[in-house]
Amino acid sequence: MTGSGTPTTADELRGVGLRVTAARVALLETVRAGGHLGVEAIASGVRDRVGHISLQAVYEALHALTAAGLVRRVEPPGSPALYEGRVGDNHHHLVCRSCGVVADVDCAVGHAPCLTASDDRGFSIDEAEVVYWGLCPACSTRSS
Repeated sequence: MTGSGTPTTADELRGVGLRVTAARVALLETVRAGGHLGVEAIASGVRDRVGHISLQAVYEALHALTAAGLVRRVEPPGSPALYEGRVGDNHHHLVCRSCGVVADVDCAVGHAPCLTASDDRGFSIDEAEVVYWGLCPACSTRSS
């Protein structure tokens, strides 16, 4: 921990049982700073911080960080996987049909109302994934 009591990225990695490497620290910090990033953008951000890293190493680190709950994988239909650092809540996404930009949006009302399905078919639901599709403000302006 740092002097202020805020855990460092290395502390967080150790806390979930992952080995601390410069590449993992750089990757987690890149994802957290970048919003919704594809693998190429993440690799570029990691390279800016630590030098060379292979795409295979990026994929392996993303898999480990996602499995540990430090990173979330988002897969809008028809798009490559994106990764974000916002984890631990049940938020959803807005996706622009034109430019593909992705933005976070909290659940619509109250305490995760989207966890109450109209028919749960016997499932014990613990998470919901909702994607809202439309045009972002920039694309809406261009199309009018």
